[in-house]
Amino acid sequence: MSDRSSPHFSRRTLLGGVTGAAALGVTALGGSGLAAARASSSPPKVVDPFTLGVASGDPLPDGVVLWTRLAPDPLNGGGMPTRPVPVQWQVATDERFATIVREGTVLAHPESAHSVHVEVSGLQPRREYFYRFRAESELSPVGRTKTAPALGAPIDAVTFSFLSCQNFPAGYYTAYRNMVDEDLDLVIHLGDYIYEGPSQGTLGRGHLPEVEVRSLADYRIRHAQYKTDADLQAAHAAFPWLVTWDDHEVENNYADEESDPDTPPAQFLARRAVAYQAYYEHMPLRRSSMPTGPDMTLYRRISYGELVDFNVLDTRQYRSDQPRACAPETRDPSGYCAEALDEGRTMLGARQRQWLLDGLANSPARWKVLAQQVPFAPMDQDADLAERSFGGDKWDGYVADRQRILDLIAQRQVDNPVVITGDVHVNRVCNVPPNFTDFDAAPVATEFIGTSVTSGGDRTLNTRYDIDPNNPHLLFRDNHHGYVRCTLKHDQWVADYRVVDTVEAPTSPIHTLASFAVDSGKAGAHRT
Repeated sequence: MSDRSSPHFSRRTLLGGVTGAAALGVTALGGSGLAAARASSSPPKVVDPFTLGVASGDPLPDGVVLWTRLAPDPLNGGGMPTRPVPVQWQVATDERFATIVREGTVLAHPESAHSVHVEVSGLQPRREYFYRFRAESELSPVGRTKTAPALGAPIDAVTFSFLSCQNFPAGYYTAYRNMVDEDLDLVIHLGDYIYEGPSQGTLGRGHLPEVEVRSLADYRIRHAQYKTDADLQAAHAAFPWLVTWDDHEVENNYADEESDPDTPPAQFLARRAVAYQAYYEHMPLRRSSMPTGPDMTLYRRISYGELVDFNVLDTRQYRSDQPRACAPETRDPSGYCAEALDEGRTMLGARQRQWLLDGLANSPARWKVLAQQVPFAPMDQDADLAERSFGGDKWDGYVADRQRILDLIAQRQVDNPVVITGDVHVNRVCNVPPNFTDFDAAPVATEFIGTSVTSGGDRTLNTRYDIDPNNPHLLFRDNHHGYVRCTLKHDQWVADYRVVDTVEAPTSPIHTLASFAVDSGKAGAHRT
């Protein structure tokens, strides 16, 4: 569990921070050019360049990535001069910065929308730290972060939350408003951080610009709009994050260079390049993830002592196009369309798949996590008990790649594999069978699927624990909004489904709707 060195670090601190040059205790930077972004009217106005908050991510035992973006006018191009601007950063062991352990100055470049990605090193393992930035006389809010445990170190527990799908017009971020009060080591975002479409909703949170975004300028505005939300800012400032994308960060249901609707590959790759650029600019990612044109390496592995390996996957950039639907009479006896069974089809691409298989086979960690986007366990969608039908954008459309993972788990006796998933805007718990046809077989893995933060908006609630005859491996399904809080110990993994009552009001209570556990050494979940 997290050990909080500052129990008084409140949500108000996260949202407000400390202001004023004297608080930083260093000489003012001269000639940074930030003054050029200020209004020229008299008297001069103080322009806050930290309107998008601060964030940290990708924690290691000795360091973490610190992020901010200078944007005094975030919804109008940023409002910064077209030249680099120096930004100071500090890391301390206390929120008042009485003991500063690391500090430095970096340049925020206009080519990167004046975003800053500081890769801090030299910190102590599993230690809480506080950080902030300064540009000229303006100070950022204070952020709190925490390094990972030392590699292979024995630790009692790790607690994290995972979530996804936060369509801005669809609702308020009541999940984040509540999550900042949790005691977490880490937050994992599984994609659909932004939505690319023009939807406006009915809550006065309509998308900007009011069109589907396609240009770099428009993707930047869309990311900035999401990050202006105070509850999202507070959640970023409270915990280190691991992030990966799904499809809406670029375009709905895209696959590698294939677009939906069909667009010439060269034209789509140009769009993908600017979408990836804007994504990197707004996330606490390392330089190793900096995009090169339409390519960006996002899959990676983060270890927390000897307890858990987080394998963060990218199921969009390298996948084959989704299989076409087929008529019932043309389906394979298993219920799958022939195209979905094609051995040559891939969800991960050869390099990422081999990296994952090697990592699973050689991991000494107690728990092996696949942090990824789309449902992994097979799911029969045909209401007729005598028939079977499987969807194509999920792993059911990429049977061979999934089977390679399941076969390795069985053959190498990989213990305690757990898949965490977003995408489908519902909560589910699935016991993952050893193949795509025998749903009653003893499971080889467990899948926890988390609902959306807001996507889909408020709807008629439906929570079920009864067995679905078509899918006996499905233990739970629900369509509240919220997130999943996971507590990992040596003997057990507990997943608490934390749900809010509404996303149509700025505030909402939260409660644990259901809890499921996985016992170490035995695949499959049970309700607690």
